[in-house]
Amino acid sequence: MKRYIVEIGTGADLHGGDVTKAAKRAIADAMSHGCLCGVSDILDIHDPNRIEVAIRIGCPKPELVNEDELLSMIPVGKGKIDAIVEGGLSTTGLHVNEFGEGDRIVIAVASLTVYVDV
Repeated sequence: MKRYIVEIGTGADLHGGDVTKAAKRAIADAMSHGCLCGVSDILDIHDPNRIEVAIRIGCPKPELVNEDELLSMIPVGKGKIDAIVEGGLSTTGLHVNEFGEGDRIVIAVASLTVYVDV
């Protein structure tokens, strides 16, 4: 497997401090920055089994992240969790019952590294 592209994203949960929600938003943000058209157009790879996406997350309380939910975000190829580490940011926000439990804002950072079997 050869590294093809690395994309970076950030995501936040503004009410309730849900680190999985923040991490999923960071992944979605990273995915929105790139298009993998070169995998098919340049490398002539059309088999998704030849693509692997490694996820790295930095967030407060990494032990609370639901890895299965993160892996479900990967739309093509095989996803794998590379690392979930302490990072990101946690700060005091505003408690609004309708938006979530608590007043914590959490921010997660994601890197997605796409590898292809060439």
